Amino acid sequence: MYQKSELKNGIRIVTERLDHYRSVSLGIWVGAGSRDEDAGTNGISHFIEHMIFKGTRNRNTLQIAKELDAIGGLSNAFTSKEYTCFHSKVLDKHFPVLADIMSDIFLNSVFDPDHIDKERQVILQEISMVEDSPEEQIYEIFNNLYWSDHPLGMSILGTGETVSAIDKEGLLDHKKRFYFPSRIIISVAGNIDHESVVEFFRPIFEPLEPGEPAPPLTVPRINQAILCQYKPLEQVHLCMGGKAPHLLNDMRFAGTILNTILGGNMSSRLFQEIREKRGLAYSIYSFISAYIDTGILGICAGTDPREANNVLDLIKKEIKKIKDGDISETDLKEAKEHLIGGILLGSESTDSRMLRLAKNEYLFNRYISYDEVVESLESVTVEDVVACAREAFDPINTSLATLGPFKEEDLTL
Repeated sequence: MYQKSELKNGIRIVTERLDHYRSVSLGIWVGAGSRDEDAGTNGISHFIEHMIFKGTRNRNTLQIAKELDAIGGLSNAFTSKEYTCFHSKVLDKHFPVLADIMSDIFLNSVFDPDHIDKERQVILQEISMVEDSPEEQIYEIFNNLYWSDHPLGMSILGTGETVSAIDKEGLLDHKKRFYFPSRIIISVAGNIDHESVVEFFRPIFEPLEPGEPAPPLTVPRINQAILCQYKPLEQVHLCMGGKAPHLLNDMRFAGTILNTILGGNMSSRLFQEIREKRGLAYSIYSFISAYIDTGILGICAGTDPREANNVLDLIKKEIKKIKDGDISETDLKEAKEHLIGGILLGSESTDSRMLRLAKNEYLFNRYISYDEVVESLESVTVEDVVACAREAFDPINTSLATLGPFKEEDLTL
């Protein structure tokens, strides 16, 4: 059963009671991510996420780890382009202890300068890991190309230069600017009672003062371009993409189905045509990165440099088939069943339910049932998918990036 309460200062608490579960998942969300940064502060949201776990006024780093381990707590955090989440999962009987620990790290972290310097090195290593992984680096290169000088084009991790320059004052200023009540959502799913959750968090979170409204988001401009970045690798890694429906657009369901048919699973057209039939790539897939006001439908592949043009030509042909309406009702039905199966299987996890609660509250300010999502997917027609493909891969909406021993003059398309 879903319930929602709003504290006097605007913090929202959303819960879903699941009596037949033994676990509880808790997430403390902030509507702030790398999109709220600029070129000088890039990576600061992710840096704050790391520092939250590095000691509070009441617990040092070791105590936090030991207390979470003592209750079997599985805790983690992540930063995205548009929000940051601190989350954990425990048995229902341990929820009060978990809630106390998570509240403490969220509200009382001290940002000790020594820990900042140590964690800076950890993040710099994380950036190096991405640079050492062409599969990840090509995604960052494409994002930066597609969104050009907009914050959505910047890495969530930041750069070596920006991370090296972040200090305690900057971290605290950014946290004060964006970690205010109207941006905070507490999401809980599992064997819990809503009123008990609210009564626990109310005295802790309600004293938080409302902050100043953040500046309005700017909609990014699509940069239609080609970039071939040379790097001495065995393969060339390709990433091309176009415009996907944003998260508030009803066409997002058609976009999800298009992604599934094109390259979203092992029976998808790109996987079958490029990997299974021709053996031209080990990794070939499509993806959607959707945000509150824009999105990308992208395709990634890694192949022999001598086959790069061939792979691009095959991708182009599969896209053209879909744009020309080459989708059967059977194709549509199978894609829907694949997606619906994944959604409903995911509903058996309290983590998944906690994530959905918060994201739906963040985007739509309401609860969205699984039945509503299934109904929306079922209502998508072949014509919807074709229309989505035509907009996504209109030449004015598409870009291409490559990474490896391949130059722009090598392109034959």
